[in-house]
Amino acid sequence: MSHFSQIKTQLRNLASLETALTDLGIDWKPGPCPVRGYRGQSINAEIAIEQENGYDIGFRWNGNEYELVADLQYWQQPITVDRFLNKITQRYAFQTVLSETAKQGFQVAEQQKNEDGSIRLVVQRWRG
Repeated sequence: MSHFSQIKTQLRNLASLETALTDLGIDWKPGPCPVRGYRGQSINAEIAIEQENGYDIGFRWNGNEYELVADLQYWQQPITVDRFLNKITQRYAFQTVLSETAKQGFQVAEQQKNEDGSIRLVVQRWRG
């Protein structure tokens, strides 16, 4: 019996996910690589985050999105799973906006982190 939990996300762009994890200072390994779980079980994922206790966190493509996979009984992060995913999702959205606006010729004119944790971005494009 598998102890792995799969948590749905809205993360669909691997490059933005990788950049978001790096921005947050999270060490990760690119896949496909095994995510270690209970009693030596493993599951392959596109991203693996090793924990000191020998149980990993991963992000695996399920055909729709990169879901978080982990044995939650052995979660060893300083914040809850929900908070962890919220931080990653916010940074992912930020990276996605930067990437998509850059493709359209925009540049960041102003960036501000608000007290509530939200990020305000002002982008501009010069036309010649």
